[in-house]
Amino acid sequence: MNPIIEVENLTAKYGETTVLKDVNVQIFPNQITVILGKSGCGKTTLLKNIIRLYQPHSGRIKIFDQDVTFMEEKEFNQILRKIGVLFQNGALLNSLTVGENVSIPIEQHTKLHPSLIHRVVRGKLGLVELEHAIGMYPSELSGGMKKRAALARSIAMDPQILFGDEPSAGLDPITASALDRLLFKLRDHLDMTMVIVSHELASIQRIAERIIFMDDGKILFQGKLEDAKKEENPAMQKFFNP
Repeated sequence: MNPIIEVENLTAKYGETTVLKDVNVQIFPNQITVILGKSGCGKTTLLKNIIRLYQPHSGRIKIFDQDVTFMEEKEFNQILRKIGVLFQNGALLNSLTVGENVSIPIEQHTKLHPSLIHRVVRGKLGLVELEHAIGMYPSELSGGMKKRAALARSIAMDPQILFGDEPSAGLDPITASALDRLLFKLRDHLDMTMVIVSHELASIQRIAERIIFMDDGKILFQGKLEDAKKEENPAMQKFFNP
């Protein structure tokens, strides 16, 4: 199986501080891959470099077998149309209804008639069990509902890859478990590849089909979760056996 994302010899810096050190990563299609490790290990920095929210100091990033590291913005926008991003805080616009929030990427990237956009939005909200909230505002939603609304927006364009930054953070255990089940359902329904950043061990154990374990800006392990638990590395042992 060929990787859908390849990161080669990636180094990332904030000013003079090196955050990622010669990182090599492969993400394979139609799997849920979880990037994990303790807080501050570089998980989110890796994700943000992959989607070019940050520019790498050195190295190369390939998505869909295309080198996107220094790709022109106009060309990279075509890649972005195949990608969805679920941010940790949801990033919903409080002045817009749930339906209006979900419609944003569709309005930006297509010329569909408003009536058809409305149908698509209802369909996406139905997938996340939130169709009834189409006319509600973010301030009227619970924490779990906000996450699902943001998830509906992130899949509005039927992305081939969905990135999630700590999607279950701040949720109670029952709501977090329901969100994890929803991610599996969407992965199968939309035939997506998912890359999830998390340090929530319970969530990782529910959803991870493959993991990338990070520590101090380096990759310690890539592979199956059950194999990672057998590793004798102290950082990994401490994470899995707190």
